[in-house]
Amino acid sequence: MPISLTPNAITAIKAGDVNLKPLLQVLDIKLIGKSQERSKDRYRLLISDGISAQYAMLAVQLNDRVKSAQVEKGSIVQLIDYICSDVKGRNLIVVLNMETIVPHSETIGNPTMSADSDTKAQNPLSDLGSISPTNRPSVQPSYQPPPSYRNHGPIMKNEAPARIIPIAALNPYQGRWAIKARVTAKGDIRRYNNAKGDGKVFSFDLLDSDGGEIRITCFNVVVDRFYDVIDVGKVYLISKGSLKPAQKNFNHLKNEWEIFLESTSTVELCPDEDGSIPRQQFSFRPISDIENAENNTILDIIGVVTSVNPSVPILRKNGMETHRRILNLKDESGKAVEVTLWGEFCNRDGRQLEELVESAFFPVLAIKAGKVSDFSGKSVGTISSTQLFINPDFPEAHILRNWFDHGGKDTASSSISRDNMPGGGSRNEIRKTVSQIKEEGLGRSDKPDWVTVKATISFIKTDSFCYTACPLMIGDKQCNKKVTQTGTNMWLCDRCNQESEECDYRYLLQVQIQDHTGLAWVTAFQESGEEIMGCPAKQLYSLKYELQNDEEFAEIVRNRLFHQYMLKLKIKEESYADEQRVKMTVVKVDMVNYISESKYLLNSLVRSL
Repeated sequence: MPISLTPNAITAIKAGDVNLKPLLQVLDIKLIGKSQERSKDRYRLLISDGISAQYAMLAVQLNDRVKSAQVEKGSIVQLIDYICSDVKGRNLIVVLNMETIVPHSETIGNPTMSADSDTKAQNPLSDLGSISPTNRPSVQPSYQPPPSYRNHGPIMKNEAPARIIPIAALNPYQGRWAIKARVTAKGDIRRYNNAKGDGKVFSFDLLDSDGGEIRITCFNVVVDRFYDVIDVGKVYLISKGSLKPAQKNFNHLKNEWEIFLESTSTVELCPDEDGSIPRQQFSFRPISDIENAENNTILDIIGVVTSVNPSVPILRKNGMETHRRILNLKDESGKAVEVTLWGEFCNRDGRQLEELVESAFFPVLAIKAGKVSDFSGKSVGTISSTQLFINPDFPEAHILRNWFDHGGKDTASSSISRDNMPGGGSRNEIRKTVSQIKEEGLGRSDKPDWVTVKATISFIKTDSFCYTACPLMIGDKQCNKKVTQTGTNMWLCDRCNQESEECDYRYLLQVQIQDHTGLAWVTAFQESGEEIMGCPAKQLYSLKYELQNDEEFAEIVRNRLFHQYMLKLKIKEESYADEQRVKMTVVKVDMVNYISESKYLLNSLVRSL
């Protein structure tokens, strides 16, 4: 039985009819945008209604139809979902969904290219030759335009509202689009300084009813326009943004694009009438998977909180104080992981978790977008887009609760962060004494040695314990190079070649440590320096050089001496004035856990017998 294409469908689609669901024939397929990831290749189709032919772009989610030969030259397809965009003055149909009706057929009709398509020199139809009239459909009724397009004369511009499309269908070939989605995360406003000057930026993440996710970013004046408008959990209709490739270093969502809003963009609050858009979408991974995850990987995890440490103040690189709180999470995989909460997470959520654990109720915690760190084993930390859900009403949470209450609480879990081995030490830890570091020649190979030493701090040099650092931002990182004061009381950074009114003060401590085997000098930079001194470098600098309160300064230093610590050291030979010296740097400082240490000593004694 001969197949009849939908007559004059090309004209109707270009006129704005998106509900036609026409039968069309594929006359040509061409790969025009090849990507390293085959799933992101771009295919251009030449489609025909038997009278007119028009180029169309295939959405990347349909690439498998071409690669599996479900769609090929001569195929008869039905367009289920599509849009028509204006690209550089030419109409381009973007096919979002289609079905193959006939895998292969002879060319139907005698189609010609539409007026705004490529010239004949670019037209694959020029090589088709004459087409036999016998292949034309027996009936070709004349096209009747929809009522909204009658008697309007030539259509110069489509002023109809942009059509709502799924997030997964967004691509840079669309001229007009709109998406309806729920805000699942909203970042803080971040300020930056680069060669173009100062600026500010914030981002928020969207989720639609089809499960598509995308990040939206706003800069400068657009931040002022939309920051207070966006609320997490609410649904918005968003249009007139520009699509750009996602920066995967900062964007963990599974989308190759992100949206940048502009001055002409629109954001409208929508009523959440049917609740068809989920509140959040998770892709939970067991804690055991984190052990093999790469550093800086962003992932979702869920587990039971077994311990929560107090919140402690930390001085950030930009000189501002923040807080840090560490907790431990375990799940059914038999593993546990250390989770670090930063900033407001310490107060808002950390305090609630601490109170629950102290009351002997161990809560389930779901973490959306936690960041993996490989420092001192594997751990997970919060970032600006992280979200925490305490005792959530999720199926995964109910399963964990049941497991924990019916035996999981008493099940031993090995930590991928600080895994207590039979000796009470860390699984990632090589314990050495001070004398062993020297006797074994550690640090003299091509790569640094990492060891842990239990030692007492016996002396701290105080003549130069910190340096003046550049506070300017280079991208998303602070410069931190040494700055010098000019005659105008400004601080000059040779690296940035800029002056600042203020500087940061960062630790550069020279510390003498000792154990029962000997003495050694180590260097402690900012974070480890704060853990040793118990206060920011700026506070000590002010006491000594601005307030000249030598007595209080000396008291702080004295109070830090003769305490035992577990010191993780990086040991590496470096060159100083053509002389090779072994340098030991403190990368982590912990107070001695005497319960764990007692187990370590006891097991060491047993092994020696």
